[in-house]
Amino acid sequence: MSDPMPNPRFAFAGHLTAIGSLVAGAGITLMPKDDLALATVIARKGQAGVLGERVQALFGIPLPARPKRAAAGKIAFIGTGPGQWLAIEESSGDPQSFAAKLATEFAGSGSVCDQSDGRAVIRVSGPRARHVLAKGLPVDLHPRAFGPGDAALSQIALISTLLWQIDEAPTYEIAVFRSMAGSFADWLIASGAEYGIAAMS
Repeated sequence: MSDPMPNPRFAFAGHLTAIGSLVAGAGITLMPKDDLALATVIARKGQAGVLGERVQALFGIPLPARPKRAAAGKIAFIGTGPGQWLAIEESSGDPQSFAAKLATEFAGSGSVCDQSDGRAVIRVSGPRARHVLAKGLPVDLHPRAFGPGDAALSQIALISTLLWQIDEAPTYEIAVFRSMAGSFADWLIASGAEYGIAAMS
């Protein structure tokens, strides 16, 4: 008799809890982004320019030269280091196919590694989002210093994170290693409790 196939489980499943009365609106809203395909893209030696041309031709996106997010439609590239990016596709029914497609398209100019099962992404938004993140993030999120399109590789509560800002609301998306999703969710709940939390599945 064969072993039953395990049921897939999203990284933040069971970890997000609504707190406080939401009649007047929650201070923060937490929403796991389970619909993303993620891939690391690294330019090969001397091929960064060629890789940038391929990305521009395929997606109409200029590759960021620093920690920034550039997006068009459902595709985004976030600079994570010299010659390195996190590529994202939204609403992907088959996350692994995204990395496979990029590997084919960037053959010779870039190396691609699928990160869809290795990273978990959560969206943090609401009028108190900055206040909550400031409790554990050593990055200035004031609008004069950090705005839509900006990104940062840092730590939040000693957990390695990649954070980027989506809009002026403000709305942030934060990627953590999947194994740290539960701990990170616990920190968000504890840090945001005083403001009221809306948790969306």
